[in-house]
Amino acid sequence: MTDDPKLNGGAGASALDPAVGRPIWSDDGDAPFDMGDDPEALDSEKPIHAPRRYRKAKRVTKEKSASNETVEIIKTVVFALLIALVLRVLLFQPFTIPSASMEPNLYEGDYIVVSKWSYGYSKHSIPFSPPVFNGRILGKAPARGDIAVFKLPRDNKTDYIKRVIGLPGDKVQMIANKLYINGAPVQDVEVSRAQMADMFGARSVTQLRETLPGGRTFMTQDFGPGGELDDTPLYEVPSGHYFMMGDNRDNSIDSRVEMSAGVGMVPAENLVGKAEIIMFSWTPGASLFNPVSWFANVRFSRFFKILD
Repeated sequence: MTDDPKLNGGAGASALDPAVGRPIWSDDGDAPFDMGDDPEALDSEKPIHAPRRYRKAKRVTKEKSASNETVEIIKTVVFALLIALVLRVLLFQPFTIPSASMEPNLYEGDYIVVSKWSYGYSKHSIPFSPPVFNGRILGKAPARGDIAVFKLPRDNKTDYIKRVIGLPGDKVQMIANKLYINGAPVQDVEVSRAQMADMFGARSVTQLRETLPGGRTFMTQDFGPGGELDDTPLYEVPSGHYFMMGDNRDNSIDSRVEMSAGVGMVPAENLVGKAEIIMFSWTPGASLFNPVSWFANVRFSRFFKILD
């Protein structure tokens, strides 16, 4: 064997194998390319690289990174929706008041928050009321005088809001524009009288402070005697049901109207929750798509008002 280090495979050098005429590589690493069978290729001064392989690897890395980022965004959105659903089902749900049936306590354009745990949970606590179970879980009976949101019994879809007037076993009746519960007239005191213009023209409207059996006190509104619902039959509330009335007594379709055309008796299963607070309020002229109207029609005096 010659003393020439180029032929002995010393560290950092390469040599030709006399038997096969191929390069013998040093301990610095394996050959990054194939020299072929031509020994003269060792003397080539052209740089050796693999640009296409490098660029392809880089492109694959970018594609994987974009794919991972998309997956993370989807996971974040899904988790956020699940959290919102849990909060909506178990804790709170917002509602908008669409009519005047609960004046003078709730006005059209009020945005309220309803507590879902107050009466426990039924299938109507879940969006679209899927038939996953019957009855109520952790059910609690509403108190007389609560403002409750419930599903309209005749379709089990439409959200209604009224006040709980009759409990199971109660007898409820309107006689000469006065509310009777279990044969006794409900105490009320006139607070104010004014003129109001509506679709029926100018009418005298009276606001009264009403006190239910048990002491619950709140304001009601009335247009005087002679209304269609000022004299009613005697209603006996069945077990597991509730009798609901609007605070705007002459402008409310409620349990005084049979279920086929009105509300009728409301099953406990149909209760959604208890109205707790008015978060904010706009007059009916406000529009979500017209920011200028938000300030022109806002009712600051009704913000964060606790409901009786």
